[in-house]
Amino acid sequence: MKRISLFLFLLLAVCQTALLQTYLHCGRLITMSDEQVQTAMTIVVEGDKISRIEKGYLRAPEGVELVDLKNKTVLPGLIDCHVHLEWEISRNSYSERYTLNDADYALRATAYAERTLKAGFTTVRDLGGRGANIALRNAINQGWVIGPRVLTAGKIISITGGHGDATTGSRWDLFDPPPGAEEGIADGPDACRQAVRAQVKRGADLIKVTATGGVLSLARDGRLPHYSEEELQAIVQTATDLGVPVSAHAHGDEGMRRAVLAGVTSVEHGTFMSDSTMDLMIQHGTWYVPTLTAGWAVSDSAQYAKGFFPELVRDKALGIGPQISNTLTRAYKHGIKIAFGTDAGVFPHGKNNLEFHFMAAAGMKTWDILRAATTDAADMLRLKAEIGAIQSGKAADIIAVDGDPLQDIRSMEKVTFVMRNGIVYLQ
Repeated sequence: MKRISLFLFLLLAVCQTALLQTYLHCGRLITMSDEQVQTAMTIVVEGDKISRIEKGYLRAPEGVELVDLKNKTVLPGLIDCHVHLEWEISRNSYSERYTLNDADYALRATAYAERTLKAGFTTVRDLGGRGANIALRNAINQGWVIGPRVLTAGKIISITGGHGDATTGSRWDLFDPPPGAEEGIADGPDACRQAVRAQVKRGADLIKVTATGGVLSLARDGRLPHYSEEELQAIVQTATDLGVPVSAHAHGDEGMRRAVLAGVTSVEHGTFMSDSTMDLMIQHGTWYVPTLTAGWAVSDSAQYAKGFFPELVRDKALGIGPQISNTLTRAYKHGIKIAFGTDAGVFPHGKNNLEFHFMAAAGMKTWDILRAATTDAADMLRLKAEIGAIQSGKAADIIAVDGDPLQDIRSMEKVTFVMRNGIVYLQ
């Protein structure tokens, strides 16, 4: 009898928790379901879902929490489609691989995750680390640590000596045997298939492949293609067979072209993208994630912070910011699908909101920028039914900002309220 009573008690407790309500009084409400700003609205949250949205400031029933956001603009939780939660750039970045253990990376990542959430980003796509990002996602899901909803690629898939090969530039005998497909370093179609399967086995939600060189790695030229068409096709087909999408890091145009033809879901950075590749992306429905903040951050560090980067990296970093912004200007006019992504980690986590200003400066309209960070990002992540808008039945991912972003996009840098899955993390 005691066991049955305890079971019924726990069941009742769970049911009561699920029925907990919160009323949000919203001065200005942008649901992203349409291009309308509603005033004097009430959002009713029940458990981890949005229950309903009502006109006027409804009186909260006795015992129900009421949050006063009457002098705020309320929006859906933001989505950053390109972050690296295990890492943050510093003068020590190139030596940390020799001084930090996996546990150090994992524990530090918890601080970055919390900072990201409190900046208003309730969902992120982590595009590569040492593998602690998978453990971080699981810990957040279990409620052990505070952070956004995380989709992660686990470890990056790269050619030997490519942008994702962290052993490049090291003494040869420090890594013997050198990393292989299990660690994401793969050459040839068979090894590429093995690398994809290894990351999915470890729990990756998607695959990240470095289709070209990069800026911050010690690979010599960020524009050169790093995978053949056959290798990229093997990666995408294997990922597709296992039910996960593929994101392609790409700065140079030829690597982008190959990745798009192979069927990747998104191109990250796209720095030197040609008009013909833009046409190809429209034809194939490929998403573009610009990461402007990272481009400007590395350009500024290369120009003004002496000794911040190794000279090889500094030469590549100079001028990347203006180039990436120019590419977004052209891509936006071209009609490419754009999702919001910052490459946070290349600059401090929690500063992701700077991307809104850079996108506006590149010529994007405010509504389109907000869509890129909400509904469009959710669409690219295959989560449009769950997040990206304030609608009945969707996850209660809700933020508020001071000011009106439709009048001043920099209002998006002033997040003062964050709720994820019905739990308030910033108020």
